[in-house]
Amino acid sequence: MLKIAYHPIYKHSLPEGHRFPMEKYDLLPRQLLHEGTCVQDNFFEPVLLNDSDILAVHNEEYFQNLTQLNLKPSEVRKIGFPLSEELVQRERIIADGTIKGCLFALEHGIAMNIAGGTHHAYSHRGEAFCMLNDQAIGAKYLIQNKLAQKILIVDLDVHQGNGTAEIFQEDSSVFTFSMHGKGNYPFRKETSDLDIPLEKGTTDEEYLNQLKEILPQLLERLKPDFIFYLCGVDVLSTDKLGTLGMTLEGCKKRDRFVLQSCFDNGVPVQCSMGGGYSPEIKIIIEAHANTFRLAQHIYT
Repeated sequence: MLKIAYHPIYKHSLPEGHRFPMEKYDLLPRQLLHEGTCVQDNFFEPVLLNDSDILAVHNEEYFQNLTQLNLKPSEVRKIGFPLSEELVQRERIIADGTIKGCLFALEHGIAMNIAGGTHHAYSHRGEAFCMLNDQAIGAKYLIQNKLAQKILIVDLDVHQGNGTAEIFQEDSSVFTFSMHGKGNYPFRKETSDLDIPLEKGTTDEEYLNQLKEILPQLLERLKPDFIFYLCGVDVLSTDKLGTLGMTLEGCKKRDRFVLQSCFDNGVPVQCSMGGGYSPEIKIIIEAHANTFRLAQHIYT
């Protein structure tokens, strides 16, 4: 059964002025239930992740300052949210959802997190609305608990996974692959194991041709035993923070190719939703919902 991490804190901990498009965290599960793609049993509610799993990835001084709300004003500005205890709890709960999703994926082939994809969180600092890197925490958990030996992170958010690249820059057990807008934030990018920067206005055809060439080669060469998929929908041409030219159908084809590749190769996959900032919330919900619809179709 497809298992999906969801907690009300995903939206309701966010400060005023940051609720849109974050209301997607409530609307998306409601849409999936309404249309019959999912039933209530598909969802599970994560809890606060323990310190030790976080400290396997994040610097102790940074984590202590974060949990004690003692970051410098300049560090808080980089994160972009006014710091609060509830926001820190939100990040810990998201990360727990991703770890539990990993365990479900090992059993069922796939698991998903309604939130997550906090790939701008470095080992020693946060930025761009990311404080704790959920998929990095999940990857480290699998490696340390000998549940995986070789992990592939497929980051297809429009923004480069700079924090993820920094965290695993010296770790050969995790291969970081980021395909992103060349002109998008972060403007000073880190070096992933494989970066594919895309020109402004990249179309569905251009995007999919590159992905269909690269991903099978990575699967053949690396032979990963676990995949993390960051499936941001900020690749859409309508996105306020993106620079690419993809359509809803192109985004759906992207997700179908990645998930089908995982399924066909028998590699468990954990999916975190990542970004999506189109002006119309219905476009964001439809793009994200497609990912869940495809997961149900491919894995059942």
